[in-house]
Formats: sequence, C-alpha cells, structure tokens
Amino acid sequence: MELNGYRFDVPEGWRLELAAGPPQVLRPICVDFDHEGRLYVADSSGSNEPVQVQLEKKPHRILCLEDRDRDGYFETSRVFADQMMFPEGVLYHDGSLYVAAPPSIWKLTDTDGDGVADQREEWFSGGTLTGCANDLHGPYLGRDGWIYWCKGAFAEQVYHRNGRPDFRTRAAHIFRRHPVTGEVEPVMTGGMDNPVEVVFTPGGERIFTTTFLQHPGGGKRDGLIHAIYGGVYGKSHDVLQGHWRTGDLMPVLVHLGPAAPCGLALPEADWTGLGGSVLACCFNLHKVTRHKLIPSGATFTTEDADLLVSENIDFHPTDVIEDADGSLLVIDTGGWYKICCPTSHFHKPDILGAIYRLRREGVSAPDDPWGHRLEWHSIGEKELVERLGDRRPQVVRRVQAELRKRGPAACGALMGAVRASHTAIRLNAVWTSAGIALSEARAVARVGLADPDATVRQAACHVVGLWRDKEAFEPLVHCLRDPSPAVRRAAAEALGRLEDPRAVPYLLEATEAGEDRALEHSLIYACLEIGDTAPALRSLEHPNPHRRRAALVVLDQRDPQLLDPAMVLHWLDDTNTAVRETSPVGVGPPSGMGRSTGQPDCGTAQESRCS
Repeated sequence: MELNGYRFDVPEGWRLELAAGPPQVLRPICVDFDHEGRLYVADSSGSNEPVQVQLEKKPHRILCLEDRDRDGYFETSRVFADQMMFPEGVLYHDGSLYVAAPPSIWKLTDTDGDGVADQREEWFSGGTLTGCANDLHGPYLGRDGWIYWCKGAFAEQVYHRNGRPDFRTRAAHIFRRHPVTGEVEPVMTGGMDNPVEVVFTPGGERIFTTTFLQHPGGGKRDGLIHAIYGGVYGKSHDVLQGHWRTGDLMPVLVHLGPAAPCGLALPEADWTGLGGSVLACCFNLHKVTRHKLIPSGATFTTEDADLLVSENIDFHPTDVIEDADGSLLVIDTGGWYKICCPTSHFHKPDILGAIYRLRREGVSAPDDPWGHRLEWHSIGEKELVERLGDRRPQVVRRVQAELRKRGPAACGALMGAVRASHTAIRLNAVWTSAGIALSEARAVARVGLADPDATVRQAACHVVGLWRDKEAFEPLVHCLRDPSPAVRRAAAEALGRLEDPRAVPYLLEATEAGEDRALEHSLIYACLEIGDTAPALRSLEHPNPHRRRAALVVLDQRDPQLLDPAMVLHWLDDTNTAVRETSPVGVGPPSGMGRSTGQPDCGTAQESRCS
C-alpha cells in the first residue's frame, strides 16, 4: 500500500494510517504515553553537529501530542520542553517525563498544569559523552517499578555504592536504580557497542536491542539479547576484563545483521494476536520485525518474521509503542541522522519523519481502553486490586501506580489479591508489591513463591531477589527444584543477591543437571555473589562433571589462588569435555573464564539510537 508518499508492505488483516506528521511533529525519535493518552515525543532539530556542540546549543525539543477527538490522529501539538541535548529515550512516570539526553537523564515536570515543563532536575548523570552520543539510552520502567537504562560506548564510568567498593566499568551495561536509596546497579555486562531499548516479559525477563554484538561477518552484526542477570554478552573485547564470567559469552537471542535495531515493544493487548512477541525497529533495514518468544529451558528461542516493511530508503523506524486500543505507533525519524552511522552517509534534514498507526482490522478494543471514565481518586483498594485482572493494559498500569502510591493501605489488599483465583490478578499483585518499599509488600511476594502458576513464581523470585528479602531464603531454596527451568534460574539469581553462604551447597547441587547454559550461568553467578568458596573446593572431586566444572569456574573467578596448577592440569584428562575445556582457565587471572582477546573495537561501530 502507499501512504504519505511511501510504499509499505503491511501484514494481511492490518491497515496502516498516518497518526501524526508535519507540522505537528518533524523528526520524531522516541515516544511514550502518559496515563491520559497524551503522547510525548522527542523531536530532533535535524542537527548532525558534533555532540559537544549539541550539548552546548541544546537544539532539540520534546513535544506533547494529543488526539482530542479520538479518531486515531494527533491533531494538536505543543512544545513541552525545548533546549534539549540529543534525546535518546523518553519515559512518563509518576507525573514527570524522564528524558535520556547524554550524558544525563533529566526529570521534566509541569508543576502548574500549563502543558509546559517548568521544572528540570538532573535525575542521573553518567559523566561521559563520547563522539557518537551512544553513552545513554532510556530510561525504561520495569514491571517491578524500578527504572532501567542502557550504557553504550566504552568510556569509563564510576558508580558509588553503599558499603561496597565503587563500580568502575568501560563495558556496555543495562543499569537500574533503587527507588528508595537511588543506588545504581548493573544488570548485564557487554562488549557490544550500543544497547538501546529494553522490554520486560510478564515473568520479568529483559529483552534488549543492540548493535555490534559481534564483529561483522557472515551476515551477522546486530540483534536481540535476553539479558540474564550478571550475564556477559557481546563480542570479545578488552572492556570485559575484570567482570565475572561463568563461561563463554552468553548466547544471542536473534541475529538481525546490519539492522541497527533500536526501539522495542512487547504488546499486551490480548485482542490483536501479538501477545508473547517482541517487535523491533530496524533503522537500516527500513522495517519493523516480529519475534515470537518461545520458552526454551531457562531462556527463549524465537519465531521471526517481518511485520511492517517499506521499500523507501528514507523510512527509518526508531521506536514502536502499543496504544491503549491495541494499535501500534511506529515512529519514522526521517532522513536527517548520520552521526557515526556506517550506513547513513547522507544528511537529509529535509526528509521529515512521521508517526504511523498499524491497526488490526476486524477486532474491537474493550470500551474505554484508557479508563478515563473510572473515578480513580474514589476507588477503594479492594476494587483496585480486582482491576489488576482487567483486559485493558493501560488500566492495569494505572491501577498499579495508584496502589503503589497508597503504600500501607494497599498492602492488605495485595495480600488478598496474591491468593485470588485469577492468575493475572496474582501476577500483577506480585509486580505491584515490588514498587512499595515496605516489609508488608515483601510478604506479598513471598506468598507468590508458592503460586500454582510458573510465571507468578518467577516474578516473585525476581521481586524478593531485587529487594534482597532474607526471609525468602527457605522458599527460594525450594524453588531451586521447581519444574520450570526459568523459575529455578530466577531463584538462583535471588539467592545470590541474598549473599547467604548457606545457599552455596544447594546452588552447586543444582548445577549437576547441566545442559542449560542460562540456568548454569545463574547458579554459578549466585555462588560468585555470595563469595563462600569452601563448598566449591569440596566439589572439585565430586563425581558429577557439571558440578566439578561449576566449582572450577567459581574458584577461578572468585579466588584463583586456591587452585593448584598441578591439580588443574590433572583435569585436562577428565572424561567430560566441559571439564577439560574449563580446567586450563583455572590458572589465569580473575577475568579468566573465556577471557577477552583484547581485540580493539571496529572503528565505526559506535552508534546512537538511530544507526
């Protein structure tokens, strides 16, 4: 079909519409909705000046678009904030708009209700700004209520931690920030150049887009990764030195080639047929792809297909988001961008962008998809928790935000909800509890550890681990024997974060099953976080080869001086291949396992969101 001067291939049963274009928006980059359905858009000036010049001039802006007549087209636009550094992510959360504008994340608030941000707070500063401005993408709100973002580039950043040594790193990361203390912690580590966007599955798993996850070759370069806590991903690179490794680099979920994937969405509307799929914008390939997640052991495989494709080389999708009615907004930034992008050689600021709406035909959204007609301030906690099972995703999000604000008053209702017959209510109650900094909320998640549904148990493991809830120790140990590998892996993550030495023998015992790289990683990484190496020393002579290998890795990474080189050489003749391949590493430095080759980065690899 043809629309707005471009030709598109649209999937059967769907139609494409123009949702906004000039003059409402000129060069949109990324977007987010507020709870009223207003759309906040990072809009580029079209500048490709050096990033330090852009930091001084701040030529970009944030727009607020509204579809007041509810016809699907955003007919009104106003400037919410001007004088912005290159914006590489927007998040509306708790009455404010958070904008990643390297080197900082800014919190913009309209305190007087005139539609313009009059308060600007530097919410986070990474302290680095490289020439490609790929130091910072995000932020993104996790299901747990914590705020996540991505670090790209390879400039060193330093994070101060309460009661712990400073965290110094040049590697790529996903970070998250504690909602109470403000402490920042890494989620994953990478030798890739440019992690961009993160989405969160119902069980709390993180999927992200990235460029240069490997040195280009064989049609491979960029893709999607399942970010398992503590995992080390991407190409081998010297920035990985000093970060714990549990074996070889963690696997890639989807290879996309030189696609420059950026914006992601994980649709939740159950009436469109896209549930369980991740949608990825491919800037270089002029398309949006669909990747259906299929559980495979403790991780996923995917079924991959194109969703929306344009044959026009100036169509550059940079973000995709689900509207409350289940339609998808696809953001086309236009032809202006070329900073550090190996495939965008021409600066075309006159080729303006647009926002398109992809809508499934023949299906109807539930009435009032935003919940505008609900009396939010007068709804009691009991009715709110009942609405945690609502079919309307935006209503559920607003219910969760409201319950979190009510704090103590909500905890009793959530304790009832986590025992409800409706699985969605129980799952969303567990996630809601994660955003409440009270001991009563921790008790809600502990109940979820014994839930009949595996996804609820997995979410509960995530929440108790996130808050380091020491009262969850015994049920977490029980979860190490769960029928679901994903639950066992989540339980291992949580036990590692509790740092209780009693867990190490259970974790090492759980490695004996072998054959699942994702699960093995989390079991070993948990032992590394806890730091008690005595059980690993005792396991070196264990008859199970998977346990022997795990013990070798734990000792190599945590305290290699405990390994006698002669002892290690003995295992070169082990009957198990995994043990033979592991044993020589035991004589190396702390960065031993799968150590970096020290290869330099491939020069033009560092891109920002759009390349």
